Amino acid sequence: MPDGRRAGPRALRAALYTAVLLCVVTTLVHVAMVFLHVAPSNPVSKRYGPQVNGWVYPFFEQNWRLFAPDPDSFNRQVMARTAHTGPDGSVRVSPWFDLSAVDNEAVEHHAFPSHTAQNLLRRAWSSYVETHGGDDTARSERAVMLQAYLRNIAADRLAARNDGGTFEFVQLRVVTLPVAAPGTSAGKRPPVPTENRLLPWWKVTPDGK
Repeated sequence: MPDGRRAGPRALRAALYTAVLLCVVTTLVHVAMVFLHVAPSNPVSKRYGPQVNGWVYPFFEQNWRLFAPDPDSFNRQVMARTAHTGPDGSVRVSPWFDLSAVDNEAVEHHAFPSHTAQNLLRRAWSSYVETHGGDDTARSERAVMLQAYLRNIAADRLAARNDGGTFEFVQLRVVTLPVAAPGTSAGKRPPVPTENRLLPWWKVTPDGK
């Protein structure tokens, strides 16, 4: 058989073996990172904490809510708007756009709603609140990362519906409204105060950082 005809199957096998090897290595690394993330604190997890957190957050976050669910007793409305500075120095601010309403519409009456529509924006906001408190101040690298994550979600969604318009800043507004749960047992849960929280203007960069 000519060398050219032999080289084809040989190169294909080499590419296949390389792809399998990469998948195995990636799987092992992922399992190791998640294990170090959920395992009790130890010298290895302390030494490689930034690398572990960088791998796990925000897409592979682990928590116990699946086994101990606590349904929300409030409705949260996340809205966003943009600002663009024109050549003459004037600033044009867009109307508020309801990001939550888009997710709710994608979930309502849908037999198999996507994980993105159900949890992406909600979890991004709850993680932001956990790391920033009530004053919108980032005090850790993870807080900075989650702020950028929330900002990029809003910026991407606004850019997708902006009809080619440009903007340099994005701002979020979050309105929290309590829901009166039926039954007497629901009254035992602590009430959630109505909140109208306006976040600072965030600079939007092309690389999302």
